[in-house]
Amino acid sequence: MEEGRIIVAGIGPGGKEDITPAVSDALRQADVVVGYHYYFRFVEEFIRPGVPCIDTGMKKERERAEEAFRHATEGKTVCLISSGDAGIYGMAPLVYEMKEEKNSPVSVEGLPGISAFQKAAALLGCPMGHDFCVVSLSDLMTPWALIEKRIVAAASADFVTAIYNPKSK
Repeated sequence: MEEGRIIVAGIGPGGKEDITPAVSDALRQADVVVGYHYYFRFVEEFIRPGVPCIDTGMKKERERAEEAFRHATEGKTVCLISSGDAGIYGMAPLVYEMKEEKNSPVSVEGLPGISAFQKAAALLGCPMGHDFCVVSLSDLMTPWALIEKRIVAAASADFVTAIYNPKSK
């Protein structure tokens, strides 16, 4: 059986107009689409009728990735959707880590999307036109001491700073 593939697709910050042509094409070609249930409202028009859509709740990233691998090992093309850019605080790093952990022959491709900080910057007059940084305040996977060190470093270097996850739950 031919191995399938996983396309980890960033669907942008929450509007159909922010979905890239490459991502809409990937959704149209997918045999299966996997994602957080809320995100399907933004992509449903790009998915062919009858294509299985597997949705999960919040904080089920590993389960979503496992579903994607399960279907891809059956020879299917799976589009795993992630908000914003899938490589920035998204699903892509986890999928690549799991591919390595599993020593999986499944092909993985990342398709970038527009991040919330990029959309916000455009609406605010492009304050990130030069050097900038992005810091997540979520301490779910990063110790607070390291987050604090990063904030201090960014502030001391006078970077325009985008802050994600102002509150961990």
